[in-house]
Amino acid sequence: MDLGVNKTTALAGHEQAIQISGTHAVLGSNMMLPFDDGQTAIFALGCFWGAERIFWKLDGVLTTAVGYTAGYSKNPTYEEVCSGRTGHTEAVLVGFDPTKISYAELLHVFWEAHDPTQGMRQGNDRGTQYRSGIYTFGADQASAAAESKERYEAILEASGHGRITTEIAQASEFFYAEEYHQQYLHKNPSGYCGIGGTGVSCPVG
Repeated sequence: MDLGVNKTTALAGHEQAIQISGTHAVLGSNMMLPFDDGQTAIFALGCFWGAERIFWKLDGVLTTAVGYTAGYSKNPTYEEVCSGRTGHTEAVLVGFDPTKISYAELLHVFWEAHDPTQGMRQGNDRGTQYRSGIYTFGADQASAAAESKERYEAILEASGHGRITTEIAQASEFFYAEEYHQQYLHKNPSGYCGIGGTGVSCPVG
């Protein structure tokens, strides 16, 4: 996937990480890695404001946070990510209890919540930071993600949609976004949400 930037040309970033409270404004849970309980998943599906809300509402999800991943710059700011010069995508970090919700069920929600065929955009939101991605922890997640992509792509194509452009890769460092982005739509109920699916049912999960 051509991001228009690479390790050499990307912004250098910052030594200091963005400081946040670390407490989920809705669930009251810890948002900071590593999680002592449950398992971890990272998804990118467009603007992270609406994407995060989708996941924190799920039974079995212990916590969520928004941030930047799969890029080159260290500790980027929101403005830097939006410039397209860091290589990051807007992502949602999900901590979940696998006895209550499986990774396959999270994949089901991920696929149906957005249009994974649009490349570097979601709807009217355009840029590398809006690309679709699944960033996996371990072989089981990687296998489940790849299998779900293959199955859903066949259904999407049969429904007249294009091929899936979702990036599937091993999880790299997750940089937390600024405090005001965390649980944004809880703090701003009438705020912008550009998340929308294809309307095609996913058989995964």
